This record gives sequence, C-alpha cells and structure tokens, in this order.
Amino acid sequence: MSDELTQRVLKTIASAQRIPVEKVKIDSTFEELGIDSMDGVNILFALENEFNITIPDEAAKQIRSIQEMVDGVDKLLNESSAPAA
Repeated sequence: MSDELTQRVLKTIASAQRIPVEKVKIDSTFEELGIDSMDGVNILFALENEFNITIPDEAAKQIRSIQEMVDGVDKLLNESSAPAA
C-alpha cells in the first residue's frame, strides 16, 4: 500500500470532518477522533468521490479505525483495477 494512498485517505477524512490533517493518524480510531455514524457516512461519500469507488454498506459498518479505512480503500482500488474475469 502506498504512502500516497494513505495520505489521500487522511486528507479526505480530515477535510470531511473539518479537523487538521495532523490530528488524523493512521492508528487513530473513529472514537478517538470523535467520529460518529453520521460523520462516518460523510467520510464514506467523500472517499467514494475522491477515489471513484463504491464502498459496500456491510464493509463500511465494520470500519472503526483509520487503518481499516485505508485498508478497505486499498482493497477496493485493487479490485476495481483488476481485469474482469
């Protein structure tokens, strides 16, 4: 996973939450950042727009930390760039 991807996710989350990007760390949990379920929905929309992906609802419900969000975006990007079988 690239540092560029991680930084884009961190910036997107910081922007969606209107918090300084320095406060959003890869090992932060949503709880530590004061992100509730409504904030999570806004973040998902922002990430979907930023990366041109669709995040499944079931996957989104499992995400509780920035690391999990980065991993999920990375996985979706890899799946979307894989050639269709």
